[in-house]
Amino acid sequence: QATPFIAGVAVAATALAGRYGIQAWQAFKARPPRPKIKKFYDGGFQPTMTKREAALILGIRENVAAEKVKEAHRKVMVANHPDAGGSHFLASKINEAKDVMLGKTKNSGSAF
Repeated sequence: QATPFIAGVAVAATALAGRYGIQAWQAFKARPPRPKIKKFYDGGFQPTMTKREAALILGIRENVAAEKVKEAHRKVMVANHPDAGGSHFLASKINEAKDVMLGKTKNSGSAF
């Protein structure tokens, strides 16, 4: 008599576990999707800008074509231009980042 009872309890436990598993999976699928927010460079500028730092500022890889550098520079500059309420310091750093990426710098650092 104990064997059918134990089998019944095992079947009931399996059914409950399956039910909760299905509910958890449905709740997981129904959750709102997380937006993929692009992480921007936090700052903390170095005295002399490196190519890595310039790429982080512009949001590009270190080894990209000049057209991509100019496109990224324009996009970041539009958002941070002093005439549109941006900072002169940030604009100078963005311009310096473009110059570093294009190889037009004398390693002089920022004017600020």
